[in-house]
Amino acid sequence: MADITLRTYVFLDSMQPQLAAFIGTTARGFLPVAGDASMFIETAPGLIINRITDVALKATAVTPAIMVVERAFGLLEIHHRDKGQVQQGGQAILDHLGLQEQDRVQPRVVSDQIIRGVESYHAQVINKSRYGDMLIAGESLFIFEVEPAGYIAFAANEALKAAHVKLIDASLFGAYGRLYLSGPEAQIDAARDAALKGMGTLKGRVDAGGGSR
Repeated sequence: MADITLRTYVFLDSMQPQLAAFIGTTARGFLPVAGDASMFIETAPGLIINRITDVALKATAVTPAIMVVERAFGLLEIHHRDKGQVQQGGQAILDHLGLQEQDRVQPRVVSDQIIRGVESYHAQVINKSRYGDMLIAGESLFIFEVEPAGYIAFAANEALKAAHVKLIDASLFGAYGRLYLSGPEAQIDAARDAALKGMGTLKGRVDAGGGSR
């Protein structure tokens, strides 16, 4: 299927408790729990998501938590307690598309910033529109943005493995993925390092123009 771009293809070996809880708050499908293996697959255009969901569900025992279908992009999350089932589901999708894992778009870090000692009113503005934990004044705030968007789930999971921080919000689909984490300064530094290191482990196609379309 030459017209399909595999924007994201990434495996999470053990979903961290906060990420599982966040997906449980925001997703509409069969919700994961902490420790489940998970895979995020993002495509362009978006409509093929329905077809690859069908392929994965017929081939394995995985269940989907997220299935977003937009005109430009689509996102599917599948999970199961058995890592092998999730990996098999991902491989079934690749086989259907006639692609390999290395055909995915390589993630590109768009923005990476830490705000130290967040002010009270700044915290309140962010809290008004977040779906995760509360941002408390005085904490440090890590804001991370990547393209394609689906890789932000992997970045979040790696950061939560490495540091005692709070997941404030995450945007998992669209043109860009965005992550907000808060906590003590040293822990936020550790979370940032883990997120950046995680992105560096994901290899794939690099767009000649520096983007990831």
